[in-house]
Amino acid sequence: MKTSILYLPAMAMFAMVVAGCASQGDIQQWVKEQRQQAVPRVTPISEPKPYVPLQYTQAGQADPFSSVRLLKVLGADQPKNELCLHEQNRRKEPLEEYPLDSMSMVGSLNKNGQQVALVRVDKLLHQVRVGNHLGQSYGLVTKLSEHEVTLREIIQDGTGDCIERTVTLQLQESTK
Repeated sequence: MKTSILYLPAMAMFAMVVAGCASQGDIQQWVKEQRQQAVPRVTPISEPKPYVPLQYTQAGQADPFSSVRLLKVLGADQPKNELCLHEQNRRKEPLEEYPLDSMSMVGSLNKNGQQVALVRVDKLLHQVRVGNHLGQSYGLVTKLSEHEVTLREIIQDGTGDCIERTVTLQLQESTK
């Protein structure tokens, strides 16, 4: 008797599986009919408009973002003070061709009682002393220490006046 009670749920489960398989054919038939009746609706795409390139007519005009134009508008064609004139008329040193951010101080030494900084530019070492010029903003070396080179840069502002700023090039630690 106990064994027949155990078979009862198993028989019910088997009957449901068989009934499910039989109704699966009906479902497949219905899906097939629906696919045949369905008609896709595709809206036609309109013809593309032909591309007509525009002629650029501002080629001969002055650049609106040019600093020279700004100086002309402000009436400052030439630098206003002697500091700029002196720096622009002086002969440039070799290290003034490179921007300051492409240089790195890699060491210093004392040569004949004079402090010398070693600056690397394009994988070459250069000896820099007080009075040398570095960078593209008329940077004059004013002070050297074991850990940094202090420069006085002269830059021209939007009104044509030259202003000075102090910049330091600090010793770079070796990454090896």
